[in-house]
Amino acid sequence: MENFCFSIDEERYDDRHGHVLSLDGWYAHPERKVYEFELLGDGYDTVELPQIQRRERPDVAQALGCEFGDFLPGFTVRIPEALKLAEKYQSLELFLRHDEERISIWEINAEELDELIKENLVEYHLDRVEILYDTMLEIQGWVVDQRGSVDVTVHQEDASPLDCRISRGRRPDVVERRNLDEEYKTQEIGFRISAALPEIKGREIILHFCGDSVTKTCDIDIEALRKENKPKGFFGRLFGKENVAEGGYEAWFARHKADKRVLRRQKHASFAQKPLISIVIPLYCTPLPYLKELIESVRRQSYENWQLCLADGSPDDKAKEFLEKHYGREKRIVYQKLKENGGISANTNAAAELAKGEYLMFCDHDDTLEPDALYEIVKAINDTDADVVYTDEDKVSMDGQHYFDPNFKPDFNLFRLRENNYICHIFVVRKSLTDETGMLRSEFDGAQDFDFILRCCEKAKKITHIPKVLYHWRCHMDSTAADPSSKAYAYEAGRKAIREHYQRMGIDAKVDMTERPGWYRSHIKVQGNPMVSIIIPNKDHTDDLELCLFSMSRKSTYRNYEVLIVENNSEKEETFEYYKKLPERYPKVRVLTWEKEFNYSAINNFAAEEAQGEYLLFLNNDVEILTPDWIEEMLQNCQQENVAAVGVKLYYPDDTIQHAGVVLGLGGIAGHIMCRASREDPGYFGRMISVQEISAVTAACMMVKKSEFDSVKGFDETFQVAFNDIDLCMKFRAAGKKIVFTPYAELYHYESKSRGLEDTPEKQFRFDKEVKRFQEKWAQQLEMGDPYYSPNLSVTEGDCSLRED
Repeated sequence: MENFCFSIDEERYDDRHGHVLSLDGWYAHPERKVYEFELLGDGYDTVELPQIQRRERPDVAQALGCEFGDFLPGFTVRIPEALKLAEKYQSLELFLRHDEERISIWEINAEELDELIKENLVEYHLDRVEILYDTMLEIQGWVVDQRGSVDVTVHQEDASPLDCRISRGRRPDVVERRNLDEEYKTQEIGFRISAALPEIKGREIILHFCGDSVTKTCDIDIEALRKENKPKGFFGRLFGKENVAEGGYEAWFARHKADKRVLRRQKHASFAQKPLISIVIPLYCTPLPYLKELIESVRRQSYENWQLCLADGSPDDKAKEFLEKHYGREKRIVYQKLKENGGISANTNAAAELAKGEYLMFCDHDDTLEPDALYEIVKAINDTDADVVYTDEDKVSMDGQHYFDPNFKPDFNLFRLRENNYICHIFVVRKSLTDETGMLRSEFDGAQDFDFILRCCEKAKKITHIPKVLYHWRCHMDSTAADPSSKAYAYEAGRKAIREHYQRMGIDAKVDMTERPGWYRSHIKVQGNPMVSIIIPNKDHTDDLELCLFSMSRKSTYRNYEVLIVENNSEKEETFEYYKKLPERYPKVRVLTWEKEFNYSAINNFAAEEAQGEYLLFLNNDVEILTPDWIEEMLQNCQQENVAAVGVKLYYPDDTIQHAGVVLGLGGIAGHIMCRASREDPGYFGRMISVQEISAVTAACMMVKKSEFDSVKGFDETFQVAFNDIDLCMKFRAAGKKIVFTPYAELYHYESKSRGLEDTPEKQFRFDKEVKRFQEKWAQQLEMGDPYYSPNLSVTEGDCSLRED
């Protein structure tokens, strides 16, 4: 930095607490001079200022390429009673002073100050502006007026009103985030606008925010939205494939939902068990049209042995009067008006007290069910004797006309559940199990369902997933379905729920919230200091091996490991010279010699017999360690009960994904999911960034318990080159053990340079033989499909797109 620099970054006005105008900015002098602030009215009259707030500005230091040391370049200047100053002076000017030196950094005249104050009286923000399936425009946001309330209106380009639906709601998250007055918590500062695209005639629409003294406008470029309305990221893969029939998910869902003929057949189905299903729903100020949609979706069920339990904590009797008028003769509906609103948990528990069924089913008061939902649930109960049943779900627009964001879930996946409440709806639990676990707990309000699901799943003997969309979650402004940031308090409750889950399970773990609302990261304490034996087969390619060992030695924070290099038919003299120097350069390294023909399985089995560790870490020689705690990240999961192996996230050198887990059946046998996707891609519903149980992982970097490895007799040596790691994982799973993928251990993988490609007839013959061997050995599992990958997603593409019919 050679010259004096400064900036006023933001001008804010607070009308409610002393009419204070605040200026946020920074200044920096090459000699780190400390200046005093001076505010003058009309160039001569000194205006007294409160103490200046100073702060660090690392962004400024980075931009200027300098270090400030103890100097604090950031500042906030607060100017009280700005309204009176605007009346008293024609201009205001802010200076920095040092001895005789004076530098002007901000100036404003009375007219500009008046405009600035008015500009700050009404503040708005658009959280979401999008077109849903080329049919609906959805806008969500919030607006506040420091002097009162704000009306929201929408006009066409020609100034005529737009025919649209505008709903208002509370936004406690905004109040908390922006430190607004408590009274805003009860005000409907949130808004949601829904409009049919055919109703919009021009290129844009104009939003009007009409406050008590100021009106602001916001132009929405509809043409630009149309052009941008192309699926991106994993939703692009989900909806944008040409091989999916025209219409995307909505058309797909219409083809896969139960039709009238199927529903008629279901009505006459005979089950050995015909349990009463009590549908438990708390009501609170429920919009009556939504309540009607919900009730009708229950009454349309093809399975008829149900009970609808409604507990109403609303301050009025609208729901009670509505139910008496329209459903007074429906004996299966049980209603109770609560004396007071006890909150979501207490109200839900009150509804559950009305239940007479063998199973409880939990729903929200404004969502809807598919007509075959109860049939499929009862069928699953008969087939599996499940204690817990859950289904897939999607979201429905506020008007109930459009379905989107389907959540095609895996079968029960405890490690994945600790990352995020992926189960959510529908959730059905045996009533006798809730007698053991207890019902919802008010101290977890906001994540009460997450806490409840965790407790039920801990105790359940059988948990069954139905891979069908049977529940539609209405997407509105008070729902985390629409805006995850709208319930910040809920995510802290979720973190507490996971933490207590670990405590009940006897696992020493710390739980953090991530930057994705509602997603968590667990740090499980490594027990003891076990030896890890890292096994690396190698044939020549010492440059690759050196990079692997160097990055391991320099970056690894876990130190109790040994490295077994398995020399495998190297041909270059310099390779053996390199080996001779290894013990001195890397004391943890031993070199073993394999003297037979190449057989990956046999080589690793040979090294495993020589290993001294409790854990074996199979590693390719063509990888580079990226995360220093890569061993700890694997170890904390591999140490868990019933876990046999852990795999990691591998990248190609161009920062695309090489491995983030293997899906059984993908590509016919087994394939890497999301291969070649961007390193930053979270994947379908976060699967690329979640610790989770999975069918298989690659042995390019795979940790296994030595005891479990020995119990299944190691790698199957009939798989000389291909599928040996997948087969090992399948053997673990056949023994009732789990395979876990962690995205928090990351490595570059330079992809099998040592072995080469299947580029000769002999190699191709061997590969085809191993394919056939795998198909025969695991035919039943291939037929059943991957339990951790939805049958609704493609097995011909590795990108989580919709499965073709």
